[in-house]
Amino acid sequence: MTTSRGRIRYEEFAKNAPAAHSALLALGKAVDDSGLEKQLTELVKLRASQINGCAFCLQYHLDLARKAGVDERKLGLLSAWRDASLFTPRETAALSWAEALTRIRPESASDTEYATLREQFSENEAIFLTVAIGTINQWNRIAVSLRFAPQLPR
Repeated sequence: MTTSRGRIRYEEFAKNAPAAHSALLALGKAVDDSGLEKQLTELVKLRASQINGCAFCLQYHLDLARKAGVDERKLGLLSAWRDASLFTPRETAALSWAEALTRIRPESASDTEYATLREQFSENEAIFLTVAIGTINQWNRIAVSLRFAPQLPR
């Protein structure tokens, strides 16, 4: 078993790549300002981070999800959301879309998946949900590649 040691700390990334860091933060702010529910966007970010195995983003978004009031049962069952009955139709549509965009395959983001998404989300909401998913996937790729250490609460 290999041990994962950090290559670059998050703070060093922010300091050494300020334009990239600011651009990613700006995308996140655009999503926050879009009117999408914070609890929903945190669930989506957590699910993508689970799929991508990003410990840094998982810890960060778990903290934000708890602060936003996401039900602990949902956090505990998020990886098995399809089999759990606690997620709303809107949340299941968002989580399905998050998985489709995170696990890109030729059949990903099908017309059927998009139609299901649009049953729960307006066109504008679907756009910003897609931005949220794209942004967390980018953060995951940076954090996993540079091995950012999770910032655990003290």
